[in-house]
Amino acid sequence: MWAQKQMIMENPLKNFLYAGIGLASYTSEKLTGSLDELVQKGKISDTEARKLVDDVFENLNGKKEDFEDKLGKVVKNVAEKLNYVKRDDYENLLKRVKNLEAEIAKGKSKKTTSK
Repeated sequence: MWAQKQMIMENPLKNFLYAGIGLASYTSEKLTGSLDELVQKGKISDTEARKLVDDVFENLNGKKEDFEDKLGKVVKNVAEKLNYVKRDDYENLLKRVKNLEAEIAKGKSKKTTSK
C-alpha cells in the first residue's frame, strides 16, 4: 500500500520536474540562439548578449527558489491530504516492528525452555 502511494506521488512529481528542466533547457537554447542571431546581424554586441543571458539566468534563479518553496508547500499539503507516510517514518516503524517481533520471539523461546 505504501509503495503504491509513493509511486502515485512520485511519478507526477518527477514528470513535473522533468518538464520544468526541459522548459528551462529549451528557453536557454532559444534565448542564446536569438541573441546569437542579433549579434550576427550587428544589432547588439557580444558583450551585451552575454550580459542579457547572465541577467535572465540571475533573475530565473531567484524565481526558481520561490517556485521551489511554493512547490514544497503544495507537495506537503497533498501528502498530508493523502495520508502519505514519509520514508523515514515508515523505516522507523519497520525497525520498531522488527524489534518487537524479536522480543516476542525471545519471550516465546524462554517460555518453551522453562517448561
